[in-house]
Amino acid sequence: MRLMALDYGSKTVGVALSDPLLITAQCKETITRDKENHLRKTLAQLQKMVEEYEVSKVIVGLPKNMNNSIGERGNLTMDFVNQLEKRINVPIEMWDERLTTVEADRILESSNIPKKDRKKYIDSVAAVLILQSYMEANSGRI
Repeated sequence: MRLMALDYGSKTVGVALSDPLLITAQCKETITRDKENHLRKTLAQLQKMVEEYEVSKVIVGLPKNMNNSIGERGNLTMDFVNQLEKRINVPIEMWDERLTTVEADRILESSNIPKKDRKKYIDSVAAVLILQSYMEANSGRI
């Protein structure tokens, strides 16, 4: 049993997976696409990963505004989740992801990753932060 976390963006989806014991979260990859609404291949890749890694639940980062409201990016993420639900047969849970991209950038900066190279990793690192915070908050209930 594993958990998967997704950081959905306009042209990328950062993917993280838990270890089988649900202790740690690791970067898996960043899926890229040319246009935001071209999701067919992205959804197929995610479906394949869910099956391959025997994922029991998918956690999707929900970008909320600082006042806890849902803005345009949050609405687009919910639309993505609706499409993903049609492709996979495991529960999907939304998780507050405020400031995970900022924290991911700090982590990459402190790891001395050059600024020009951070774009390759930032979404999957953000997905790790989403997954790790979910597992810590739900420790003993997963």
